[in-house]
Amino acid sequence: MIKLIECPRDAMQGRPDFIDTAIKAAYIDQLMRVGFDTIDFGSFVSPKAIPQMRDTAEVLSLLDMFKSKSKLLAIVANTRGAEDALHFEEIDFLGFPLSVSETFQQRNTNKSIEEALRAVEEIQNKCEVAGKTLVTYLSMGFGNPYGDPYSPELIADFVGKLDQLDIKIISFADTIGSAKPDLIKSLFEINANAYPEIEFGVHLHTHPDDLEPKINAAVEAGCMRFDGALKGFGGCPMAKDDLVGNVATENLIKILEKKGYDLGLDKNNLNEAMKLANVVFS
Repeated sequence: MIKLIECPRDAMQGRPDFIDTAIKAAYIDQLMRVGFDTIDFGSFVSPKAIPQMRDTAEVLSLLDMFKSKSKLLAIVANTRGAEDALHFEEIDFLGFPLSVSETFQQRNTNKSIEEALRAVEEIQNKCEVAGKTLVTYLSMGFGNPYGDPYSPELIADFVGKLDQLDIKIISFADTIGSAKPDLIKSLFEINANAYPEIEFGVHLHTHPDDLEPKINAAVEAGCMRFDGALKGFGGCPMAKDDLVGNVATENLIKILEKKGYDLGLDKNNLNEAMKLANVVFS
């Protein structure tokens, strides 16, 4: 079964003007009625680093959890953020951005890769105790603009380390929009065959014209977990100097439905969410 992960957090986090807390909550509430598997709704990170997300706990308190079967995911960048997130029983998943690029790991979380791997282990242990699931994003998973080493073998090495920590969900993140269909397909095939107990997903940042061949490549390789953001808003504010847009969820839906997948979405609520997105991101 295809899992769609809708990412309003990723859409919002790089915007310079603060989005009112009540507006955020209303938007996420609407998204939760659509039928997405998971909503990546916020993050427990330094407000100095990502000021847009400083109200995540307050947003959570305003959500109507009884109208939705969607699960909630919050991004954390360190053990302290994980501890903050784990206080909330409404949160099902914690997400940690682990980079295969030393430069980007420092830029994104102010850690070395070695320090980040220790944080993953600590957070994984805390998640297991709390009955939560840690999703590890392998950022720069399809290429590196900083001159750091990159290869499919390096990705496989990272996956092996995460498997040793008993990580069950890994999402390959194309942080800067550099993924090519052949590489997407080979990374999924190699790692999914080697680690069948791990759920692999893809979090792409891409230009709309390049999307369909990338999604087709992932599906053909067996990927069943896809991240997106309505209208393609957002991107990583810590990557390079320009934001590369997220996958527009509505385009992702069209591609997957064209391939014959029934995604089980409430299209009326999806249309309402798209209307609201125009207001939130105007």
